[in-house]
Amino acid sequence: MKELALKYGCNPNQKPARVYMKDGELPIDVLNGKPGYINLLDALNSWQLVKELKEATGLPCAASFKHVSPAGVAIGTPLTDIERKIYFVKESNEELSPIANAYIKARGSDRMSSYGDFCALSEVCDAATARIVKREVSDGIIAPGYTDEALEILKSKRRGTYCVLAIDPDYVPDPIETKEVFGITFEQGRNDIKITPEIFSEVVTQNKDIPEEAMRDLILSMITLKYTQSNSVCYVKNGQAIGIGAGQQSRIHCTRLAGNKADIWYLRQHPKVLGLQFVDSIRRADRDNAIDIYISDDYEDVLGDDVWQKTFKVRPEVLTREEKKEWLATNTNVILGSDAFFPFGDNIERAYKSGVKYVGEAGGSIRDDNVIETADRYDMVMAFTHVRLFHH
Repeated sequence: MKELALKYGCNPNQKPARVYMKDGELPIDVLNGKPGYINLLDALNSWQLVKELKEATGLPCAASFKHVSPAGVAIGTPLTDIERKIYFVKESNEELSPIANAYIKARGSDRMSSYGDFCALSEVCDAATARIVKREVSDGIIAPGYTDEALEILKSKRRGTYCVLAIDPDYVPDPIETKEVFGITFEQGRNDIKITPEIFSEVVTQNKDIPEEAMRDLILSMITLKYTQSNSVCYVKNGQAIGIGAGQQSRIHCTRLAGNKADIWYLRQHPKVLGLQFVDSIRRADRDNAIDIYISDDYEDVLGDDVWQKTFKVRPEVLTREEKKEWLATNTNVILGSDAFFPFGDNIERAYKSGVKYVGEAGGSIRDDNVIETADRYDMVMAFTHVRLFHH
């Protein structure tokens, strides 16, 4: 297939729309459904991310994309008991494959943002993963292949219209890429820089100890940022992106946005949240929204006298601000990656509130001394990568 017609472009008024290859065949096959313009942008960006992350870590990985930025990224390590609870996993560990685990965590990082996502898998999609994908609200999936059983499961999703794409894992694009903006063609070399432990070799803080698992998560953060709309920062813990701040004009706003998402991810593990008793008829999206509101300052919206019965079997106690602060203080050893330098120490101050211990950033600010001093104050480990990862 050399070209593929699309229903429309980014918006319904943008017609005609298609994707095509100037030379050769498209590296994707549409196995089910009909992809849209934004679907394909998400699919191709997310595939690049998981392919590169698999190459860097040697582990199966998955990504959940919305509007050309990841909402979640994770590697396929076994789920902990807490993860099984916060992601509402009913299957036993024996029923789940590594790639299924990766998808569950990628999708679970920021369930509100992942609603209606496009997901990418680094491995052939198996039946276990397909069953997990089927029960989520999702627009499509891209993977290097599918088992027969998995494909049949996915074809039955969304009344048979779910978008299923297979991509040639050996496809390598040309080293020069182009795009048009306002009738003007832009051309540049592809961002083919490799994220390896070597780029974190310049540790500028007094604490210079980077354990193996922390190095893996630093690599995960940077590869995630490589395919996230800039400005962007990424918080990572235990092989999973837990907070991604994308497309902000100010870096501190990125750090706050992603930090707030990381805090929400961790607050979902609070015993009061784990103990919430939902009514049997509640939908998955409504449950996720209720949790998000419950742990926010707007908790009365779901705990009020005239509304709590719609969501809960038993009226929950309020999760107080003091309780949230105490709980968040127990989050430790979090990774923070940035797609460019931090201009001021305020980013480090905010990161510390979300348990950050290890930082990877480009360096090169005229206030690097202030940033390093702030990191030293909290005994953080910070490496200057001298690599900028802007993505637009």
